[in-house]
Amino acid sequence: MNQSILFPDLQEWDQKLQEIHFPVQVQGANIECRVRLTRLAQLEGRGIIDEEDALKVFDAYRFDIEDEIEMLIELESFDEQGRLVLK
Repeated sequence: MNQSILFPDLQEWDQKLQEIHFPVQVQGANIECRVRLTRLAQLEGRGIIDEEDALKVFDAYRFDIEDEIEMLIELESFDEQGRLVLK
């Protein structure tokens, strides 16, 4: 684990966009991260039913998601708004 990358235990479901938003702190800078419902369904191997289900799946795969986000940081794969998005 990279010590200059911190993942606070904060996440929220965005019903409109069908994704979970969560922050990552990289060398003191906060970056918004998003994981789409489609990615959660891929990780779980099934469809996601609702917000509660999405948050449970996110929690179950949190370390895998954080590893993927760390890879995106290393590759500097930010979107046009400076966010990191797992699709």
